Amino acid sequence: MRSLWRTFGRVAAAVPREIVAIGTSMWVIGTSYGAAAHDIGLAWWQIVLMACVVLAGSSEFVMISVVAGGGLPIIGALTGLLMNVRNVSYGLSAGRFMKRDRTLFAAAHLVNDETAVYSAPHRDPATARSAFLICGVAVVACWPLGALTGALAGQVIGSPETLGLDAAFPALLVALALPALRDRDTRWAAIFGASIALATAGFVAAGIPVILSLLGIPIGLLATSRSSAPVREKVAS
Repeated sequence: MRSLWRTFGRVAAAVPREIVAIGTSMWVIGTSYGAAAHDIGLAWWQIVLMACVVLAGSSEFVMISVVAGGGLPIIGALTGLLMNVRNVSYGLSAGRFMKRDRTLFAAAHLVNDETAVYSAPHRDPATARSAFLICGVAVVACWPLGALTGALAGQVIGSPETLGLDAAFPALLVALALPALRDRDTRWAAIFGASIALATAGFVAAGIPVILSLLGIPIGLLATSRSSAPVREKVAS
């Protein structure tokens, strides 16, 4: 435990601006979610409770869009659950550095886009675990706070969508993902995944292109393994 906290401190001291950026972005995006949720008639405590329990902005935005379009809340919840299937792959990635004890259940609640992307570049398990926890704490604190801010602001803002705060979400993920693209396998997986998402957008239900983009991982790994095979053969000869 002592070594974990020492590693935690080193990571926090080395990249404070990234954590601040993540926390601020989560607050901004949460504000957009809170305002939109208030606009469909949810009470402030319902908005904050959902932000604390779900802790996944994409599924909450999908649920709100379904309800706003006249759909049943249960349909919105199931659609959001389907969209978050990608968290299974995030959990597999986090499993390489998380301890197999009772804290694993709490850590599972912290699995999301931000924690997965922020911890992925770290190869050392202790450092990756600390980065995951630091980012998770920032999300846990700032996302519900942003939801509360948006819920209160929604009472005085007529059209929350005009603020364009949700644009911070993709901008944040792009900024976090850029360092990971230095890895060749990751770069090709991202290229194939983005291509699949763009090709299917507009033809399938909202959120499905994100799930389909996961196919970029095996396709990217297959492509890089084939391209590196001739190189290995030349070295062997």
